Formats: sequence, C-alpha cells, structure tokens
Amino acid sequence: MLRATASLLGLAQQAGSAAAAAAGASAFQARRAFNYVPLVIESTSRGERAFDIYSRLLRERIICVNGPIDDSTSNVIIAQLLYLESQHPEKPVHMYINSPGGVVTAGLAIYDAMQYIKSPISTLCIGQAASMASLLLAAGAPGERRCLPHSRIMVHQPIGGAQGQASDILIQAKEIERLRDVLIALYERHTHKDKDTIARTLDRDFYMDAPQAADWGIVDEVIQERLDASVITQ
Repeated sequence: MLRATASLLGLAQQAGSAAAAAAGASAFQARRAFNYVPLVIESTSRGERAFDIYSRLLRERIICVNGPIDDSTSNVIIAQLLYLESQHPEKPVHMYINSPGGVVTAGLAIYDAMQYIKSPISTLCIGQAASMASLLLAAGAPGERRCLPHSRIMVHQPIGGAQGQASDILIQAKEIERLRDVLIALYERHTHKDKDTIARTLDRDFYMDAPQAADWGIVDEVIQERLDASVITQ
C-alpha cells in the first residue's frame, strides 16, 4: 500500500511538472507572439542560417534603442557598443532611436559608454526620443545626429518619488536635484545652449518637432530621404 501510494505521488508530481512545463512553454509562446522578433534567413556554403533581425543589424554595426530604457536595456546596448568597438574601433556605429526614455541612471550608463568607446557614433531618431532618449540622440558625434521629418523629441527634468522619514525624503530630493544638474550640464555640452535656457526648458515637459530639435541643437540635420547606403553601412 505504501509503495502504491508513493507511486501515485510520483505520478502526480510528474504530471504537475509536465503541466508547469507546458504552462511555461505557453507563456513563452505568448511572449513571443506579443514581442515578435522577425528572423532573417541567409544562405551560406554550409546551408541556411537564421538570425533574429537585431543580430543581423548588429553585423552592419547598427544598434536599435527601442522602448523604455531600463537596466536590462542598458546592459544589452553597452555590450553591443563594446563588441563593435572590439571588432573595428575606427568604424562608426549607427544608433537608431525610438524610445520614450526611462531610468536616468540606465540612460547615463549608455551615455558614458558612447563617450568611452573609440568608435564614432551616429544617431538617428525614428519615431520619438523622449527624456533620456533625447540625451542619447544629442550625444552622437558632431554632424552625425539626425532625425526623420515626423520625429518627436521631448526633454524634461528628472522625475522621482520617495517615501519614509522626512530625512529619507530629503536625501532623495537632493539626489534628484543632483541628477538634474548633471543633465543640464550634458545638454549644455551637446547643444551649446546656455545653462539658464536649458534649466528653464527642462522645468516642464518640452516637446519639439524635427525642425525645432535641429534649432535647439539636439540634432544636426532633419533628413527627408534615406542617405546613400555607403554612408549607412560604411
């Protein structure tokens, strides 16, 4: 009887594990369905090879900054920057941006990596570059910062919240003020606008269309059509 009970328990555990695995697989398939990443099939002398589209673009030295910027996104982008520099430090990297921004520290990590590597970086906004993403757009190499005609750029000061004792809230408020000063200094460096103008502009959400972004110094050029292929993939 004890053996039979143990066997039944073992079968139940196996069934539970199988159900959990099936649920996990279904969840994975659901995530893939909602976050679909196309595959590119290439024929080689050894047969066909499949790449996800972002890996294929990386071979052309193209990095895509898509969606919210958080620590995970930041780590992936930094790894790509370091990899491309290790391959050909003298060749440019092309960064395509369509992002609402995100965590300030994660964005600053990407910014620092862009300034750290030797490879020149051209930036191109397709869609929007808001908040931290606007700083990454502005941080491209001089003369190599572009956006498409209907791009939207938005700048503002850091946003945060705090709870706890009054002393804890004060510490967080001082840190937000410090980050605001850091961002003002970086925008000043890349846009060549004076500090007071930048501080006033960042006080509230400030939206710019493509021509305004060029006037403000976030980008150097608004491009109406695709550049020569040799410029994109050189």
